[in-house]
Amino acid sequence: MTAGGSLGLAGLISTLGPERWAAATALPFANGERELVTDFPQKGAMLLQRTRPPLLETPFEVFDQGLFTPNDRFYVRWHLANIPTSIDPAAFRLSVHGHVTQPIELTLEQLVDDFEPFGIAAVNQCSGNSRGLFSPRVPGGQWANGAMGNALWTGVRLKDVLDRAGVKAGALQVRFNGLDTGVLPQTPDFMKSLDIDHCRDGEVMIAYAMNGKPLPLLNGFPLRLVVPGWYATYWVKMLHDIQVLDRPDDNFWMTKAYLIPDTPFADIAPGQREVRMVPINRMPPRSFFTNIQDNAVFMAGQTTTVRGIAFGGDSGVAQVLISTAAGEWQPARLGPDPGKYSFRQWSAPLGFLTAGPRTIRVKAINTAGGAQPDHANWNPGGYMRNVTESVTVYAH
Repeated sequence: MTAGGSLGLAGLISTLGPERWAAATALPFANGERELVTDFPQKGAMLLQRTRPPLLETPFEVFDQGLFTPNDRFYVRWHLANIPTSIDPAAFRLSVHGHVTQPIELTLEQLVDDFEPFGIAAVNQCSGNSRGLFSPRVPGGQWANGAMGNALWTGVRLKDVLDRAGVKAGALQVRFNGLDTGVLPQTPDFMKSLDIDHCRDGEVMIAYAMNGKPLPLLNGFPLRLVVPGWYATYWVKMLHDIQVLDRPDDNFWMTKAYLIPDTPFADIAPGQREVRMVPINRMPPRSFFTNIQDNAVFMAGQTTTVRGIAFGGDSGVAQVLISTAAGEWQPARLGPDPGKYSFRQWSAPLGFLTAGPRTIRVKAINTAGGAQPDHANWNPGGYMRNVTESVTVYAH
């Protein structure tokens, strides 16, 4: 793989806006109708949340089609409206500077050829995934459950790049900046930081490919940070600048935005005050049904296979449990394990001896013992929803 060859995007992007609408979909909350758009570059049919900056949600049926989310159906979330519409791979440089021995600039070719390649399967999930399901409702992008995706990321370890520059003693954090900018000069530049030890754990990486192909432009071409097990706000897209800091990062996006209550499940009561807030960080476990929806109908006396996906957040999936009656949980069968940060597929037989409605619930438990709660959390940011999912089905 060479930066000037298979990483090229010459002439590909002419616009970031859609030109026509394909259909409409109703998401499961008030004012949930969304257009299904088809004309964003390198994207198939996606649910439009916002045009500029683009917010595109993956239609949920995509998650029933395979373990890894196709690049052209992978959700999109940008914070700032000015996004480059084309990038010359040959001219691109990744800058590493700050509290280092030797500032460096790396070409894409150097990243591909001079460093040991590294790959990891990991879920990328927006902090506000499922925000539209919060009650009471909160402001922000009103996502259903499709602001997430699973990919096999390929690139280089961040640790190896930092070692090339030489991190000085006393380094505390590393700040990451992408090529997107705000419309107004006073708009805070979107930058995120991680502690130095986290950056050097051998898992945080700089990706140049997903699912075996160059990153789509809207998912961060040519480089994006991958932070396995952490929410996507840290997965900086179009990464071009890495600064090693010898002090805590006090920029807007670390100290004012993406803050959560420092409570279990980031849960507080609406209107609750005087709560300690901390930057959002690790993901908790989640699980979903992918082949049945509310109001599905089955034949009494027959057995069908229910299936879905689960992920453990910052740990692997230990169990997926299914319940068809209050308090009675049975283990589902888990599919292949691509790694602890990936989706796991699950399945379970489901039968009804008698006619009538049934509520089916699914719960994931990760290898660290974390389990989905039975009751939904609430916070004013609409972050970290991971309540057990349920559907009501009917037999006749």
